[in-house]
Amino acid sequence: MSLTNESIVYGCITDTSDLIDAQRREHNRNALAHLPAAEHFQFLNREMFAVPDFQQPKGNFLTEVVHFGSSYEGVEYEWDNWVAQFETLLTQMYWTSAVVHLETELRGTHSFVWTPDGDFHKPGDPNIRVQCEWTHEASY
Repeated sequence: MSLTNESIVYGCITDTSDLIDAQRREHNRNALAHLPAAEHFQFLNREMFAVPDFQQPKGNFLTEVVHFGSSYEGVEYEWDNWVAQFETLLTQMYWTSAVVHLETELRGTHSFVWTPDGDFHKPGDPNIRVQCEWTHEASY
């Protein structure tokens, strides 16, 4: 067990549309591109997000999955600030769900799921819901 109190945060943001909607995908890419760079410490930065290639080959499903992840020192002690930045990003994007996993050495794993009030979230809509599930594995 490390004494550094490392926390790992990872997850994904999904968006589904009836058609491959280039405008929605471009809008989401712009929202991510406007995040600060990693060298300007923020809880979220553009380098932690992996965005699929804009021109997906035919035959793919219509769900776009944006993955993200980062490690922090004790981010659980500033979790409200991390969540506030993440929710600010979500309010600027189109999405159908967002999932965040927080793995901590001392407090176990927490999973958070954000859902929109309708079928999908539109940028500017403040109505989002979050649910949390906590699991803790005991070490013997």
